[in-house]
Amino acid sequence: MDGLILLRPLWLLAWLPLAGLVLLRLTRLPDAGGWERVMPRDMLHAMQALGHLGGRQPLWQRLLAPGALALLIGAMAGPALPRTDAPVLAQADAVVLAVDLSPSVAQGAGLDQAKLAAAGLAQGLSGRPVGLILYGGEAFTASAPTLDIATLQTQIGVLDGDTMPGKGSRPAAAIGMAAQMLAGLPRADLVLISDGGGVDRQAVAEADRLAGQGVRISALRLDGRAPEAPAAPGDALDRLVRGGTVMGWEDIDTLAARLARSGGSTRDPVLQALQYRDFGPWLALLALPPLLVMLRRQE
Repeated sequence: MDGLILLRPLWLLAWLPLAGLVLLRLTRLPDAGGWERVMPRDMLHAMQALGHLGGRQPLWQRLLAPGALALLIGAMAGPALPRTDAPVLAQADAVVLAVDLSPSVAQGAGLDQAKLAAAGLAQGLSGRPVGLILYGGEAFTASAPTLDIATLQTQIGVLDGDTMPGKGSRPAAAIGMAAQMLAGLPRADLVLISDGGGVDRQAVAEADRLAGQGVRISALRLDGRAPEAPAAPGDALDRLVRGGTVMGWEDIDTLAARLARSGGSTRDPVLQALQYRDFGPWLALLALPPLLVMLRRQE
């Protein structure tokens, strides 16, 4: 089944001694509880005919207990599938990508660079929830932090020069929106993918405020400026970076590696369990019928 995982796979090791017990039970079980070793054959047959001694159990009866144990062990291993309705609470180490779609980027080669950088970074950050903010003269949330990277890449793939309405470039709006999205998270990163246009005092102030929340800010610089678009100051993105670094848009793998191995790599097992639908309890229910049959036989 596609996507099936085991939350507690070490439990499957218990199948090894169970297999040994099954083999022993099938090959060494005496015919009459051991009485055939000390009782004459004629007396043994007479006792069995009177119903005082039973013969060898049918194979299916001898496999009831081992079968129930096998199902219970499989249930403890935690077979699970990823949840499409995973709660937002599990997004404890999110990364937000803020993609500049102002005319200086969207009307030139920078658009393809931005899409490649965003899609590659989302893929490289597999395991961390990734959100997407688009901005030009205004900022919009394209996706809240999610582990569904395939859907996020689809959204990135359809971006074009007409995605953002209006003119201008206001990274301050994107940083402010990221501050709201990442508020309260113990570990978070913001990555600006931009040519550096529109950086002003407000953007710097928003970056300082976001850094005050404990969010690290990094940037990927685009160099495919649209024809006749004014060039941004060379240090524009450096003024916004807090705790991170500024790299070229092609340095996707390097930045992804830094973000992936940064602090807080251990995740709360309770939150991780919320990302999957555990079918262990349902598998354990399958062990009830053989157990009930065994109890009925002992009455």
